[in-house]
Amino acid sequence: MRKFEPVSKEFKKYNDDQVKLPVRGTKTAVCYDFFSPVDEVLHAGERKLIFTNVKAKFNNDEGLFLAVRSSMGAKGIMLSNGVGIIESDYYGNPSNDGNLGFLLYNTSDIPYEIHKGDKIGQGFFAKFLTVDNEEEITTTRKGGFGSTNK
Repeated sequence: MRKFEPVSKEFKKYNDDQVKLPVRGTKTAVCYDFFSPVDEVLHAGERKLIFTNVKAKFNNDEGLFLAVRSSMGAKGIMLSNGVGIIESDYYGNPSNDGNLGFLLYNTSDIPYEIHKGDKIGQGFFAKFLTVDNEEEITTTRKGGFGSTNK
């Protein structure tokens, strides 16, 4: 099962009861567009994490890949880590309930304005494979954003 839903109220980063869930722009679109729940200005050379107040539930053999939109890249805006890779166990984690965030970086020399409701990124689901001779992994996720090795 794959679906988007709002994070629990206690994990929302912004005071907004109306969470806009990601949507595809056309019937053949690969990516779902994510929307900003807040107004922000990303100054030249600045990095800023914008949480969407949205979580994604999907199968254990899938990943959710996040990227900026091409129109943002043309203006010098990129994800600070290049691409966001979300594992299925991020959903409902105890530190942020799976709140999906975009860590944006402004590589240009002018401020970039984000308005509430603007598309701030996109995401697509993909199946992945593992090697046949992999040793059993028993480690489980304990936290949210950036917590894999903590």
